[in-house]
Amino acid sequence: MKKLRSITIAFLFIILFAQNVFAAKFSNEMKQFIKEEFPNSTLRFDGLITLPDGTLYLPLYPTLVKKPEKIEVRDVVSINKNDKHPEIIILNNDYVFMKVLKNANGQKSLLYMKNPPLEVKTGLLPQDMLVPSGLAIPDNIKGIMGNLEIPTIKDNGLKLDAAIVHKQNVKPQNNSVQSVVSALKNKVFYIQSSASKNLQVVEAGHTQADYALNQNNIVYDFKATPDNKFLLVTNFGKKSVEVVSLADDMVIKQIDLKSNGGEILIDEERKKAYISSPDESCLYVLDISDMTLKQKIKLKGKCSRFILTDNNRKIFYCDRNTNEVWSVELDNDYITKYIGSFPNISKIEYANGKIYLTSRVASRIAVVDYETLNLITESPIAEKPVDMLSYRNNLYILSATKNKVQIMDVTTDEFIGEIELGTQGFSSKIYKIKDSGLAIITDASANKYSIIDLEKNKFVQNNDLEVPVSKMVIVPAVRKN
Repeated sequence: MKKLRSITIAFLFIILFAQNVFAAKFSNEMKQFIKEEFPNSTLRFDGLITLPDGTLYLPLYPTLVKKPEKIEVRDVVSINKNDKHPEIIILNNDYVFMKVLKNANGQKSLLYMKNPPLEVKTGLLPQDMLVPSGLAIPDNIKGIMGNLEIPTIKDNGLKLDAAIVHKQNVKPQNNSVQSVVSALKNKVFYIQSSASKNLQVVEAGHTQADYALNQNNIVYDFKATPDNKFLLVTNFGKKSVEVVSLADDMVIKQIDLKSNGGEILIDEERKKAYISSPDESCLYVLDISDMTLKQKIKLKGKCSRFILTDNNRKIFYCDRNTNEVWSVELDNDYITKYIGSFPNISKIEYANGKIYLTSRVASRIAVVDYETLNLITESPIAEKPVDMLSYRNNLYILSATKNKVQIMDVTTDEFIGEIELGTQGFSSKIYKIKDSGLAIITDASANKYSIIDLEKNKFVQNNDLEVPVSKMVIVPAVRKN
């Protein structure tokens, strides 16, 4: 009876421990050690460590964490002395880092040892971890998996095929290549198109998608994180945000919301994402560093047309039912400020202390002083304005049907020129190309995208695409084959 009780207590302890590391987080001391031991590496929110050369380490949490005065490497296991990254690293607090191994066929596993160290046999992977695609665990250390569903193998033969989930191969046999500006070299487009509910993945300069990310629902919005390593995706009718790892195109986390997710704003300075929910009239605040929800901001009305502006200090949006415009002051306890009511708002922009509002139906632009809320001016513009971009002292206003960009000087609010695109389609969005003075303009029907020079205010070129573009995200090519 005593033996049974001791076994029961031990079993309960294991369960409690497993629950504790379900969403385990490294201490500040561990984070500092990782930063020093693996310079320029990325510590993902679920514990995966990625080194600059693509090497991956999985952490094993110990059953009982020791607390030495200083965290140090106690032992390493290395099968290749010329490799600077050992297969196993054991710390003096009993944490373990295990390197993900890959054979010539791309199949992945961990180091097989006949007699694994005790720290390995008793360690546990974080139970919220999305392990690398196709990873198989040696059978004699399968205890590290906990509740994770990972295939096992008898030895380190790596006999299991690697597989990418949420990927649909649509690579054509003849994918023509066009010249691209230097700012788009080694860039990839993630494209939402009316032609498919899946996200098309197109290498810059190519006309057709290499593959597509399968979507069970129609995408509402998607944005890349500031480090360009993850994609945040919301879908119509889904109370969640999906986190997609761009290194392997896998959904690595689903963040549940209490209401349907909508538009996404990325705050690079604060490392946050703001996810709107028109149904609940709120903004969810997501901490990008650990992909956890931090708070919910109550808003006025059925919120839409979000922008983050004024050096990430203000959010503007409109109530899609009433056309009332509001601001949210992020540095002032998220206080909302009523701006006014304007008909059929298609886009909001902010520059030089002023709010710029376009009406798609009336084809007009209104300029409002943010402090006084006085209407400064109102002017007719080209038909069906759908987007605006503020860059330095200029405001670029995109006309969907005229396929041109009008340029307004925000210091005088006078028009100073326009750029003809010549796409003969229905222009959709303007995206500034990061770290450049160029912008991409997408088209929802012409199967083209245009590049304009914001420094010289001139047209650069049109490039063909297989699909029309509703929305686009531009990121560096980071996917590991």
